[in-house]
Amino acid sequence: MPASFPAFPAESRTELPADFRAAFPHGFPFDPAYGRTFSQLLATPAPAPPAGFDAFWRGRHEAALQVRTEPETGPLEEERDGFRIFGVSFTSVGGARLGGWLVLPADGPAEHGFVVGHGYGGRQEPGPEVPLPLPRSAAILPCVRGMGARGGSPGIPGDADRHVLHGIASRDTYVLGDCVADLWCAASALLELVPELTASRPARLGYLGESFGGGLGALALPWDDRFACGQLTVPTFGNHPLRLTLPCAGSGEAVRAHHREHPEVADVLPYFDAATAARRIRMPMMVAPALFDPAVPPPGQFAVYNGLPGARDLHVLAAGHFDHPAAEAEAGELTAARRRFFARLLTGHP
Repeated sequence: MPASFPAFPAESRTELPADFRAAFPHGFPFDPAYGRTFSQLLATPAPAPPAGFDAFWRGRHEAALQVRTEPETGPLEEERDGFRIFGVSFTSVGGARLGGWLVLPADGPAEHGFVVGHGYGGRQEPGPEVPLPLPRSAAILPCVRGMGARGGSPGIPGDADRHVLHGIASRDTYVLGDCVADLWCAASALLELVPELTASRPARLGYLGESFGGGLGALALPWDDRFACGQLTVPTFGNHPLRLTLPCAGSGEAVRAHHREHPEVADVLPYFDAATAARRIRMPMMVAPALFDPAVPPPGQFAVYNGLPGARDLHVLAAGHFDHPAAEAEAGELTAARRRFFARLLTGHP
């Protein structure tokens, strides 16, 4: 790890010097730390909501809850780490039939449930999300429409740069709105497939998502009381007005280029701002933003955390979407912190 990034334990990462700046050798034509100090990142605001923001999302949530998801479980595909993994399919808004994976405890009933979002590369397999943060848990790992091995949808591009622009001319047609609904419908499918999770009212689900899945999670959670808590890692879609000024190597660059030709999309993007939505989240949250990230600008990531009005845990990463010498150790620290967070919130035990 470069000398400019000191070794410090994960639990003390909120105590970085105010003027700390992350730095790694890189070949990007821009600074993936964007010149921000730690104190500046913590001061990055979450934009105020546009007119009709709450009504727009509440309406979409109500429509998603009316969907008959008709989930179907496929044969056992894998068993490891105390979990059994099955293919799953379900119906989402607009009649879209989506797939993914259902994870169940290898022994005994499930005591906790999770919806797990994926990054903008899509999801090709269950991958490192299994094992789940808590034993005796069930989870659904959906592929949202257009993305991943089991989310293909006619007419929706499967690559991030085109997907992020699909339907962007209107808040009612923008694909991100339907992707958020896919997460709500995935939760409905999970609760139907694992009825023991509904023993408590409301059901106490956890959400976790990284990058694309982190941004979608922030947009989904304010409106759905089936979730008790959530964990977002390097979340995207935070503070769109600022993102439009910051070059990057991720899907945000496609949005920036489109905005230059179609400035009117600046009126649509505020309805899909993860930091704005975070201002409406009332459940406990844990956010793991990065100080250095070429794909998702850190100021937007921190804006999501900064927007949270309630109980929140901050777990700062040195870098996101970027390989560095301490990446594996950081991933292990984050996994451990995530387990403690969900254990505290979903089991009542530290």
